[in-house]
Amino acid sequence: AGRTYNDLAQYPVFPWILQDYTSEELDLNNPAVFRDLSKPIGVVNEKNAKAMREKYENFEDPMGTIDKFHYGTHYSNSAGVMHYLIRVEPFTTLHIQLQSGRFDCADRQFHSIPATWQALMDNPYDVKELTPEFFYFPEFLENQNQFNLGRLQVSRELVNDVILPKWAKSAEDFIYKHRKALESEYVSAHLHEWIDLIFGYKQRGPAAVE
Repeated sequence: AGRTYNDLAQYPVFPWILQDYTSEELDLNNPAVFRDLSKPIGVVNEKNAKAMREKYENFEDPMGTIDKFHYGTHYSNSAGVMHYLIRVEPFTTLHIQLQSGRFDCADRQFHSIPATWQALMDNPYDVKELTPEFFYFPEFLENQNQFNLGRLQVSRELVNDVILPKWAKSAEDFIYKHRKALESEYVSAHLHEWIDLIFGYKQRGPAAVE
């Protein structure tokens, strides 16, 4: 799709493919563990879909220059890439530069895969998809450089390695199972629906509204 590792604003984008980040075991033969790839991530949760529909239907630009739209943010942008890859260079340095010379507050850091998914389900305006690293690069989930990423405000927990789903025993195990999910029969049968949304005919026009 003309995307490249050399430009954070055009970084390769992969979908969230699972919706089960809490089970002890991951059953890839069960369609219920997979995210609905026919819908944008912002409306996978029906509650969010309702809010997004209402926002779209009620939107009116007083100047008459802006068309109705569903999302004011993007499924991939440079800040989102740095958010996921903060533990590895050069993304650490780029993140610090973006935040005026320091790490962003700990509560806004990428610190847990289950919590990140839950935040997506709770917030219709967070529509970030994933980067390719989620499927091949376990090191980005580990704070191997021992960066001081701060403490969470409520739990006072130190932000260190990314917290994994219960079904993953290690960063390597997460990548292995996540890659297996990507290459599963279910995703092979439905991935084209997501491609239509992100790169294809459902980006704009009547199909996008639908």
